[in-house]
Amino acid sequence: MNAVIEAAFNRAGAVILTLLVLSGLGLASYIEIPKEAAPDVDIPVTYVSVSYEGISPEDSERLLVKPLEKHLRSVEGLDSMSSVASEGYGAVTLEFAAGEDIDLLIADVRQAVDEAKPDLPAEADDPKVTEVSLSLFPILTAALYGPVSEREMVTAARDIKDKLEALPGVLEVEIGGDREEVLEIRLDASAIEAYGLDPSAVIRLVSGNNQPVTPGAVADGGRA
Repeated sequence: MNAVIEAAFNRAGAVILTLLVLSGLGLASYIEIPKEAAPDVDIPVTYVSVSYEGISPEDSERLLVKPLEKHLRSVEGLDSMSSVASEGYGAVTLEFAAGEDIDLLIADVRQAVDEAKPDLPAEADDPKVTEVSLSLFPILTAALYGPVSEREMVTAARDIKDKLEALPGVLEVEIGGDREEVLEIRLDASAIEAYGLDPSAVIRLVSGNNQPVTPGAVADGGRA
């Protein structure tokens, strides 16, 4: 060890030059290597859901979730498991270690679900196994605000949505916070009675005309 230290002191210039070269290579690598705020990490995730109309959340946990969990725990490579039990519905989310073969995992999950079917109520729907692709989750969120009306804000958001979806590499853009437009019609009881109309007939007429219309020809005074 003393010989190595002595040799380093005797060749101080070469040692310093080597350190500078290594530092330069490290800096160049740091600059050249792509860096992402949300890198695309392939983490296999599957979602198992089953419906049974009319049962309570407690029964959903006991009759649907617990039997599924019992068999899904045996799936090899399982990293974590979480469950949800609600009225008429139960679901189990399975997360596996990064890099695992998703096709093999899906096959193992389906086999475990098939083994769990005899433990589920006969009246329950068949369980569904769904692969969850984390790459489809939103990676950018933008907020709009300003002293304008809600209609103007939504119009601006839709315009931005169209422009963003036109960009290469953008799969989908969703708008949140916009409310569905509702037209409220109030019937005048005295007018209904004066014209001899049936309120239910008026409601049916309005509902019948409140339907989507596909683009096409519109006739106006004999002209199309």
